Amino acid sequence: MSSPNSVTVSQVSDVTTVELTTQGPQGPQFTTSGATLDDSSKVDGSVVFFDSSSGTFKADSTTTKLTLVDGGNF
Repeated sequence: MSSPNSVTVSQVSDVTTVELTTQGPQGPQFTTSGATLDDSSKVDGSVVFFDSSSGTFKADSTTTKLTLVDGGNF
């Protein structure tokens, strides 16, 4: 069903069916600090990192598996 909380009553001949649906609890947040993930610039091979200036985790085209291996700062 598309709506999270609903009641559907159907009657076919002498049989009446009542179906109740309620939305269950939501899963945990992405982080305990409430930080978000900005993956709007992600590409194949992006590496997720924390950007303290914006307070977000990011995945972008600058930090990838290839840039870490081919000249990353360690």
